[in-house]
Amino acid sequence: MKARLHVLLAREARKGLVLRRGPSGEVCSVEWDRTTDQFELGQWVRARIYERRCDLSPDGRHLIYFARNSRWSSATKGSYTAISQAPYLKALVLLGKGDCWQGGGLFTSNQSYWLNGCHFPLRDKGGMIRDTGYQPPLIRSGECPGIYYPRLLRDGWQMVEGSSFAVFEKPLRHGWILRKYAHAEIGAPQGKGCYWDEHELENASAVRVQCPNWEWADWVDGAVVWAEGGCLYRADLALDGLAAPIILKDFNEMTFERRVAPY
Repeated sequence: MKARLHVLLAREARKGLVLRRGPSGEVCSVEWDRTTDQFELGQWVRARIYERRCDLSPDGRHLIYFARNSRWSSATKGSYTAISQAPYLKALVLLGKGDCWQGGGLFTSNQSYWLNGCHFPLRDKGGMIRDTGYQPPLIRSGECPGIYYPRLLRDGWQMVEGSSFAVFEKPLRHGWILRKYAHAEIGAPQGKGCYWDEHELENASAVRVQCPNWEWADWVDGAVVWAEGGCLYRADLALDGLAAPIILKDFNEMTFERRVAPY
């Protein structure tokens, strides 16, 4: 089974964070230095991190994430939202949830965050401020779409359609558009969760390049970057389409290891 990847991008720094999942119930966080294309392992956790309910602060220094470890008799009651110092997962702010409705949040600045749903506080370090005045655009309420869709809009995507799935587009260079089909469904295809994405490219002449195996994709620092088969790829975009891709990193051979955050 190939690793599954989702990438969070900092808006004000050339940083990113890769959430690498697999096998089921094991996730690690990996920092991506977008200037050098170097990757640094943060931490592993035996839990399900819901990547579409996560966010990276504008400067890339903090991560907010929602996780379920199913330890229902623990202090978090089995699920929690945490804010950590990226790329690590050790919580500076820890908020118990107790179920998987809502959870997670968005950064409204480098030091402030919006929290999705009701939680109970367990730890509060690092000087982070909860932004109670912010309200994300209500496109889809509830679980992952309630955070994921506003994050896409904030980061330059445009929502062009919404029915059984939502369609987002981002204009690229040379008249190309990157299109993201954000599915939210019960009875998804084999190997997909109830929330999954597929992608395609289209140019001004309506030539479409379908990319059904891209599980994540975006326009990053002047190139198309995508996740496919447990690898992260980049390719330049010309008038006639994508250039030959290069592999930024293959995440498939990574295995669980215990690591201690340096804070």
